[in-house]
Amino acid sequence: KIHRDYLEAGADILETNTFNGTSIAMEDYKMGHLVRDLNTAAVKIAKQACDEIKAKSPGRLCFVAGAIGPTNKTLSMSRDVNDPGKRDITFVELKDAYREQVDALIDAGADLLLCETVFDTLVLKAALFAIDEAFEARGYRLPLMISGTITDASGRTLTGQTTEGFWNSVRHAHPISIGMNCALGGEQMRPHIDELSRKSEIYVSCYPNAGLPNPLSPTGFPEGPEDTAAILETFARDGLVNIVGGCCGTTPAHIAAIKRRVEKYPPRVAPVSSPALRLSGLEALNVVGGAQSFVNIGERTNVAGSPKFKKLIEDSDYRAAVTVAKQQVEAGAGIIDINFDAGLLDGKAAMVKFLNLIATEPDIARVPVMIDSSKWEILEAGLQCVQGKAVVNSISLKEGEETFVRQAKLCKRYGAAMVVMAFDEKGQAATFEDKVRICQRAYKILTEKAGVDPQDIIFDANILTVATGMKEHDSYAIDFINAVREIKKVCPGVRTSGGLSNVSFSYRGNNQVREAMHSVFLYHAIAAGLDMAIVNAGMLEVYTDIDPKLKELVEDVILNRNPQATEKLTEAAPSFSGSK
Repeated sequence: KIHRDYLEAGADILETNTFNGTSIAMEDYKMGHLVRDLNTAAVKIAKQACDEIKAKSPGRLCFVAGAIGPTNKTLSMSRDVNDPGKRDITFVELKDAYREQVDALIDAGADLLLCETVFDTLVLKAALFAIDEAFEARGYRLPLMISGTITDASGRTLTGQTTEGFWNSVRHAHPISIGMNCALGGEQMRPHIDELSRKSEIYVSCYPNAGLPNPLSPTGFPEGPEDTAAILETFARDGLVNIVGGCCGTTPAHIAAIKRRVEKYPPRVAPVSSPALRLSGLEALNVVGGAQSFVNIGERTNVAGSPKFKKLIEDSDYRAAVTVAKQQVEAGAGIIDINFDAGLLDGKAAMVKFLNLIATEPDIARVPVMIDSSKWEILEAGLQCVQGKAVVNSISLKEGEETFVRQAKLCKRYGAAMVVMAFDEKGQAATFEDKVRICQRAYKILTEKAGVDPQDIIFDANILTVATGMKEHDSYAIDFINAVREIKKVCPGVRTSGGLSNVSFSYRGNNQVREAMHSVFLYHAIAAGLDMAIVNAGMLEVYTDIDPKLKELVEDVILNRNPQATEKLTEAAPSFSGSK
């Protein structure tokens, strides 16, 4: 009867009574074993109401949305203030619980799925992972709607994400709509719906509560039907929404009033989004390309590149290690690279612990993370700890096409962008020709066999060391620069990156020369199309500030424009080893 009342009021989509329909949520009532029965019954009851209304009104359209709630768990925060890295459930446990619910909803005949009232995006990502698994197992997909919730005047989710950061985190699921529901009333939702309307190229939904909760009101909420409808009418009038409705405190009378008020307006026209690599931590990072959007990736949270950081991790001094990450962000890192590949470390455990800790530090967590490892199990463990859209560093064709495709598909399912190394079964690409050839091959495989969006591909064409004294190494820097330019042409939509410190390794111990080499290299590489690089964010000299003589010597080496370039720079290097 409840479903029928809402349909008769004008609703087009019914939600199933399954908001808490996972074994995790139902276990509070000792009913976890009834998940399939409850979800199946909920779908059938809603479908029965639809069938009855369609029988009365031939041609009437109505749909059943399988409602999937956030559970009572969080993956991005600790419940123990004394142990910020602790979590009381794992990503896999949540994913498995969601899979059980999703299977039941689909098998019972839900027309679409609705993940709603999202307050922790990592919990949602576990649900999205389960949904994608379920779709793949069946060979077909249902429409998917996603709706988050803003909990207070900060304009962020409970776990700290901004509206755009949230949207960037879940784009990979290809929902038909993105929106907001619950916690706030329509008036308080307005700025967040306005932002989604401007930035989302898909449908936007909004189904608020009947105002902010008020325990003194007879219904627990202050707004009557006409109050809520009047607010949502302004959303429709201003072209902000495609789907509207009601959440807590809204009755069939509210739905009838909303429908009457909004049906005279045309639906929102979605904007066309510009191509970009769209990442997020708590906040969004959109890499559109060009020098103005170049991103410094902080390298000091990498045990391979920072002896200090490695020692902190070996000593289990995670508090100080977190400070290193904070310093990188403060120094201008737009992304932080995190790597625990060292012989005596449990890299997987260290990655999970460190990511859980920095997730609770807003000054660090606001930027995306680059999960860096040569071991897939560490990369995957890291992906299960990040609510934003992260970058995997890296995958390649080194182990063959089958492994490459499998890992790329998993990166996509986790909602991550991926660094793809210019490395194949024969080894690392060193020449211009090999760099371009391998990246072209990888691009074709990723886009045609793995279904990866080109915007989520970041090619690393291997920055190798120059000025080694070996003639065959002299062109390594200019070959990389030229390869970046060519890769951008032949692999449309991709971004490019590299590990900057490699280029100057011949001059380790001479920071002035190394910093000059880094600045000169970046100056020319960015002009060729390099989008980001792993750097020590606090130690980059401005190109125009380099000593003119040193700059000339370094450019001769980087651009390989003088056969004696290495010899001349090496001879002059001691005179530039002091303070600048």
